[in-house]
Amino acid sequence: MRRRSHWVPLLFTLVLAIGSMAAVLAAGYRPVLGLDLRGGVSVALKPAHPVSKDILNQAKNIITNRVDALGVAEPNITLQGSDIVVQLPGVKDSQRALSLIGQTAQLTFRPVLESNGTQEVTAPTNGKCVAPTGLPATDGIFPLSTANNPTQCYIVGPVLLNGTIIHSATAGLSTTGQWLVNFTTTSAGSGAFDAMAAKEYHQYVAIVLDNVVESAPQINATAFHGSGQISGSFTETQAKDLALVLSYGSLPVKLIQQNVQTVSATLGASSLRAGLVAGIGGLVFVLLYIILYYRALGLVAFFGLALTFAFIWPVISYLGHTANFALTLAGVTGMIVSIGINVDSYVVYFERLKDEIRSGKTVRSSVDRGFRRAFRTVVVADAVSFIGAVLLYLLSVGPVRGFAFMLGLSTLIDVFTSYFFTRPLVILMGRNPTFTEARFMGVGRGLAAPAVTQ
Repeated sequence: MRRRSHWVPLLFTLVLAIGSMAAVLAAGYRPVLGLDLRGGVSVALKPAHPVSKDILNQAKNIITNRVDALGVAEPNITLQGSDIVVQLPGVKDSQRALSLIGQTAQLTFRPVLESNGTQEVTAPTNGKCVAPTGLPATDGIFPLSTANNPTQCYIVGPVLLNGTIIHSATAGLSTTGQWLVNFTTTSAGSGAFDAMAAKEYHQYVAIVLDNVVESAPQINATAFHGSGQISGSFTETQAKDLALVLSYGSLPVKLIQQNVQTVSATLGASSLRAGLVAGIGGLVFVLLYIILYYRALGLVAFFGLALTFAFIWPVISYLGHTANFALTLAGVTGMIVSIGINVDSYVVYFERLKDEIRSGKTVRSSVDRGFRRAFRTVVVADAVSFIGAVLLYLLSVGPVRGFAFMLGLSTLIDVFTSYFFTRPLVILMGRNPTFTEARFMGVGRGLAAPAVTQ
């Protein structure tokens, strides 16, 4: 009956590990690699002037929404002091992504006073539109270029409305096949937009985004009742980009790009290979040593480490697809370090068994007693590692968190496998003469125990 009781936790642990692995494989999940392992772009955005923590958090949330709309898998967006650090692994068009996430997107509606498309305006000088002689440069009157054609200039008047009246925006095709942006206004902004339309009926109104004229359509109705269209010479990308920044709001502060880092996919793959070679190489040497030293018990450590991997893989695969967890080079390092922690637990147990043997006990009588005494040491050691991992995770940012997470996860799995896998397996082996008295790989050989008559 006692032997059967040891099979139960052993089989439960194996079924749990194999079942978890099979579940994520069947779902098509696998670990999502971070920026340093699959390439991408990273940028630190610094506010143009000091702002409060609340404004920084608001800007971070808006950037997160924009990045999500871009379809970037597993972005990492964090606050580091007064900077917003954005990591976009696997992004293909890094320039477009960087221009969109940091764009302030201050949208305003301004009356067109003159343009070289409708009336004569001085041509650009040194890339800038110059107002005609005699035109006042005060009271909010500015010469602006268009987004798509720098040689097309507009003289625009004071702001009529700002972008806060926009509720949502989407890119679409007109009946003539031209790209445009459909928008809806907020309930409070609907009346203000209709009032502007009635006042500027049959006039041109410039839609100005960050001091650049995106479009200057003619107002063709006196009321829009909460929805309308922004038309112009848009390409598909331009229409979608404009809709994206309008949909997710204006940043509350101007951000300046700093420390832009681009990691190529080739370099990321090279880093991954290096990490895997280091991890596998270290694991092989550790296992060879522990098998030569502890014989059959070394095989227990081998299968225990394989079981740990069978638990870690489903966890990081599942979190990668549900909680935006990306495995970075720091995380791989955490896994490699955890090998030492796991092996230490086996060494503590096996050395405790040696102490029991030296005191005159048999292998059969030592395996259970030795584990009870060794397990206290394992729990204390793992608790220290886990506390350190938690503190590191809470106090750090960026890839270091990946290291702390993997270290903490491996520590918890080590405690679980020690009790529900290592203990019952060693007890069962210690009661079986086939394993205890084998000529070379016997448990007794590894523990330097004298021959035992069962």
